[in-house]
Amino acid sequence: MKNASLDIQIKTLPLAPGVYLYYDKNDRLLYVGKAKQLKKRVSSYFTKKNDSYRIATMVKKIHRIEHIVVQTETDALLLENSLIKSRSPKYNIMLRDDKTYPWLMIKNERFPRVFLTRNKIKDGSEYYGPYASVKTVRSLLDLIKMLYPLRTCKYDLSQEKIDAGKYKLCLEYHLGNCKGPCVGLVQELRYNRNIDAIRKIIKGDFKEAVAYFKELMQEHAENLEFEEAQHIKERLDILENYQAKSTIINPSISNVDVFSIISDEGAGYVNYFQINHGAITRSFTMELKKQLEETDKELLELAIVEIRNRFQSESKEIYVPFEVELGEGLKIVVPQVGDKKRIVELSERNAKYYRQEQFKTIKIVDPDRHVNRLMAQMKADLRLDEEPRHMECFDNSNIQGTNPVAACVVFKNGKPSKSDYRHFNIKTVDGPDDFASMEEVVHRRYKRLLEEDQPLPQLIIVDGGKGQLSSGVKALERLGLRGKVPIIGIAKRLEELFYPNDPVPLYLDKRSESLKVIQQMRNEAHRFGITHHRNKRSKGAIETELTQIPGIGEKTVVELLRQFRSVKRVKAASRKELEDTIGVDKASKILSFYLNNNEEE
Repeated sequence: MKNASLDIQIKTLPLAPGVYLYYDKNDRLLYVGKAKQLKKRVSSYFTKKNDSYRIATMVKKIHRIEHIVVQTETDALLLENSLIKSRSPKYNIMLRDDKTYPWLMIKNERFPRVFLTRNKIKDGSEYYGPYASVKTVRSLLDLIKMLYPLRTCKYDLSQEKIDAGKYKLCLEYHLGNCKGPCVGLVQELRYNRNIDAIRKIIKGDFKEAVAYFKELMQEHAENLEFEEAQHIKERLDILENYQAKSTIINPSISNVDVFSIISDEGAGYVNYFQINHGAITRSFTMELKKQLEETDKELLELAIVEIRNRFQSESKEIYVPFEVELGEGLKIVVPQVGDKKRIVELSERNAKYYRQEQFKTIKIVDPDRHVNRLMAQMKADLRLDEEPRHMECFDNSNIQGTNPVAACVVFKNGKPSKSDYRHFNIKTVDGPDDFASMEEVVHRRYKRLLEEDQPLPQLIIVDGGKGQLSSGVKALERLGLRGKVPIIGIAKRLEELFYPNDPVPLYLDKRSESLKVIQQMRNEAHRFGITHHRNKRSKGAIETELTQIPGIGEKTVVELLRQFRSVKRVKAASRKELEDTIGVDKASKILSFYLNNNEEE
């Protein structure tokens, strides 16, 4: 319940776009949010039931509300972004502003240099970027240096100093990396033409540079300057190869920002492409940790504003996977087919890859965080009331109906707990009856845990479809555990997950971590059960033949099987082979036993 003071504050809020700020009783900022209509948005926190525990907790702490009215939704977005970064409210997603992104700089000077910098200053130079990584900038610089020899020295190349012979040719000239503007070997007009071409390449426009090199190559060939023509052809090949790798969609798509999002229970991963002339000229992915169970729409809107500010994007057209509200002045496109759709899908794939890489890193550097995230994900994916920190999976094994056994494997915090694995020999079922066998082992397992006052799992998995699941449910019902311990079945054919009393199976994404853990448990239960089944059959074979031979004990049998691998090979072994393995006396006993048996047959 909100207090009277809050009630008055909410009633007096305007129906206008703006930003609202929640404070607690100690005047600490709890949350900053944006709204198209302040009164309507703020009221919703207090008039609807909050399913999220964190939102409900925050609302209870709100003691005072401030608001700032702005002209447009765009202004609200920008102000919200700015306040979150400057004030760091407790319940907001934190947006760290990285000031160290690299830029590509064309220096404001005669015979300009082109180089990487992290410091953007107002000196009349041209800055392109910022770029998401130094690697991207260096790759572009390498291309530029291969195509256009540019100076790297810091000399003041005024005409007066060049005419006065102030400078000498350096090693870069002799290596072919510079054409020697410092001694007047390059005309300023031609040098600046190269700089113009570099500007366009940086922006993703290769058309003019390709045309120029083709024209130059033809000119050298016509003048019979074949060595120079070949040198130009090599540069042209470099440029066209780079262009082929860069251009991934229709070259007519230019000056466009592309955003997509992939999310899980704990975070959203937003990928950003900047497209110019069909080429990706910038790519960046950021992680947004959820605070109040934010929707993908809320996360994406916040990320778009932050990323466009960070990279100073001026694109007026944005491609996104679903509708977002970013205010006026921007064209929002949700592509359905064609090249535009393909680029959004490519952005989504990049977000997925980034998420996977983050998980791999977390597994190594912060295993506890990985486990917590995985457990939260499984709880949501499998529709559980609590995290499945302790899971158990059952599988039956009876090859051709012989020696029916079952296995129970235990996973704790998503990992095998092998010391807790258990084998079961089927006692009450005659013949190969999977359903009855499953009921027996599930009943025996949890009857014992209850008798020994051991903790029960948060999830039981049975290998099989509706029939095996029904058997497991019956066993739990007999123990009074139905509804107290969640149980599901997994069918192998389509990896369907079945729930009690639900005819419609659950299908998880094939790449889902939750499904992968369940599959790992199922496969481990199958492996563990098959191993026990084989051991049981092998033991039966030993008991029915070799251990029946008078004077041959278990140690001798093990020694024989280790040497000959099977009972059949023992029977076929020569006297010498047997004597070399177990001695003369025991070899004679085995040969005599099989000789007598053959005569009886």
